[in-house]
Amino acid sequence: QVQLVESGGGLVQAGGSLRLSCAASGGTFSRHAMGWFRQAPGKEREVVAAISRSGGSTYYADSVKDRFTISRDNAKITVYLQMNSLKPEDTAVYYCAAKEVSLSFSGLVLTRATYDSWGQGTQVTVSS
Repeated sequence: QVQLVESGGGLVQAGGSLRLSCAASGGTFSRHAMGWFRQAPGKEREVVAAISRSGGSTYYADSVKDRFTISRDNAKITVYLQMNSLKPEDTAVYYCAAKEVSLSFSGLVLTRATYDSWGQGTQVTVSS
């Protein structure tokens, strides 16, 4: 399993931007589909965005569509989440997740329980 470390969280005013990074180690990064999840206090952990192992396919939750962008750099073994036009309801701990997939699988992994590896999370707080 890969090890994942998130960074880039913080406090930002509504309307602002943050870029989260998730650095991987200990595995073949290009063999992993990746996802970003978030968990607000008292709520379930939910998928925010996902990206295929090649980066050719992406998914966004309706709540973040057109505001967030997921990307990956397989050479830098890092996945990113660019968050623009942030809202107070985006406040949560954001987690990076990885799922090793076969070479024949070019799709997305959207189910939380399917993921093999998780980062420790990074707090994002959006003030109104």
